[in-house]
Amino acid sequence: MTAKPRILVTGASGFIGQHLVRRLSERGYLVRAAARQPVIFDDPNVEGIALGDMSRSFAAEYVVRGVDAVIHAAGMAHARPGLPDAAYTAINVDATRQLARAARAARVKRFVLMSSVRAQVGAVHDGIVTEDTPANPTNAYGRSKIAAEALTADLLAGSNTQWTVLRPVLVYGSGVRGNMATLMRLAASPYPLPFAAMKGRRSLLSISNLIAAIEHVLQAEAARDATFIVADSAPVTIADMLRALRKGCGRASMLMPMPEAAIVAALRKAGKGEIAELLGGDLIVDAARLRQTGWQPAEATADALASAMRERAAATDTDRTRH
Repeated sequence: MTAKPRILVTGASGFIGQHLVRRLSERGYLVRAAARQPVIFDDPNVEGIALGDMSRSFAAEYVVRGVDAVIHAAGMAHARPGLPDAAYTAINVDATRQLARAARAARVKRFVLMSSVRAQVGAVHDGIVTEDTPANPTNAYGRSKIAAEALTADLLAGSNTQWTVLRPVLVYGSGVRGNMATLMRLAASPYPLPFAAMKGRRSLLSISNLIAAIEHVLQAEAARDATFIVADSAPVTIADMLRALRKGCGRASMLMPMPEAAIVAALRKAGKGEIAELLGGDLIVDAARLRQTGWQPAEATADALASAMRERAAATDTDRTRH
């Protein structure tokens, strides 16, 4: 009998990590789920281990021992105003260096680094972003991600460990945090929302499409030693997102047209400049290079947003029942 492949997933307690661990186990992989704090999984295919503080030295050699592949999804996930570059470097760069070195020494077959489109561009960008768009990260988070990409390629070059870097756009799904969670809370409200006239378009990525992409690059020869943008098929406006989310919770869209400039000005006055930029600007990518290797985003954005909203509502109902 052929042994099941064993996959190390770092960041196993995060939004992407939790979904990834569950999906890999369902697909028959043995998963070593590593997180900062001990995580208990009620699953015979999953071994939970604690990494501790990855901004300091950790037992990378032990973590990678006996695995066939590494999916490095741990890191400081969101740009936080005021934090110096060094804070991002310690977690997103130095920890990646330790893990890549250990993977090379252990002759791990595949190393997948979860990066971000923010390694290339800012929150908004004129024109369509591809892998050939010159990298110009606009904050400490993006700079740490592009540095982690570079050292991964350098450390694993010429080794027995093939590497792949994935640059997802904003990922959404059940349990998401940050700006998308805020948008889902807005959609769940019973009030009309003034976003019908917002024209900015953004590429998004469902958690299901992302996990399918990760599974694909673990196996695809065409994905070895390469970097790929990952996104759903087509960009959407904020109005498109809200219509889909409200459909998922059984509400009418209830979107009203209000001048975009007025909305942006109000948000900036309230100290929400980043959200204003996200709502009003474009960030459109083209994931053609990854599609050419054989991956296709199976879920349409509207359907996936509605599904995420239904799952959110179900989880909320379950929590209320428990309490």
